Amino acid sequence: MIESEIILGTRGSDLALWQANFVKSQLQAIGISCRLHIIKTQGDNIQHLSLDKLEGKGFFTKEIEEALLNRQIDLAVHSHKDLETEQPQGLIIAAVSSRADASEYLLIRKESVDKEELFSLKKNSIVGTSSARRKAQMLHYRPDVDLADIRGNVPTRIQKLREQKYDAILLAKAGVDRLQLDISDLDAQILSVYDFVPAPAQGVLAMQCRSEDQDLIRQLSKLNDEHVQQLVRIERTVLNRLHGGCHMPLGVFAEKSGDIYTAQVAIADEWNTPIRKFALQHHDSSALIEMILEEINK
Repeated sequence: MIESEIILGTRGSDLALWQANFVKSQLQAIGISCRLHIIKTQGDNIQHLSLDKLEGKGFFTKEIEEALLNRQIDLAVHSHKDLETEQPQGLIIAAVSSRADASEYLLIRKESVDKEELFSLKKNSIVGTSSARRKAQMLHYRPDVDLADIRGNVPTRIQKLREQKYDAILLAKAGVDRLQLDISDLDAQILSVYDFVPAPAQGVLAMQCRSEDQDLIRQLSKLNDEHVQQLVRIERTVLNRLHGGCHMPLGVFAEKSGDIYTAQVAIADEWNTPIRKFALQHHDSSALIEMILEEINK
């Protein structure tokens, strides 16, 4: 048993704190006491560059992982999609959460709504996003739009939209839902995961600790969603095998119905090049991964 209080490391954004407090309450429910320790990451400090212009990978997670390895914290909670697909030596993802709605939100200022157009977005709109994946898929459906980079946490991005710097913005529905933000003054279009394929592991939280902390790993296994873990393995293995990160315009979303796994895939060479979309099925998850990679590499 874990008798002493553990230290849970997290970023300081509203969403990161929601995620950390969510896991904290789950830990308390199984008898583990913890306190939060806020850590600033490169991604928090550099706000003037879009995600695809930041050097390297792991810019929302590296400092937190270093704090784990340096024993400043005992556990880290991340948006799973922010983590590199290769774990640093000495660290392990001990548990994943259940999955929130993985859909994208297209939030549109009321003045920019046109119900005659796809996604109810007026022609030649300015759409804010710094994600290569979102840019590529938006251009696939709406080549007329003008894409503009946007950074900041979820409330900050929504405020920038309200300040009329954009006609619309793209962001994960899960973040808006978790923060229970009031967006009643905006037109909120939910983009289906089948039309607008999410990032690998979108909507899932990852609980990361040192691989030597066996007592904590055993306790975290009680919080692990094995079904989601299987699906995320498909999505993130594809990303890993393609040597991709936040720079890659790749969407992968896996589901399981009965004994059959299904994966939706959208990929482009660059954010401003045509995307390829397809869906594949198989009863074996490892075989499905190979099928996806074979289709991508055709």
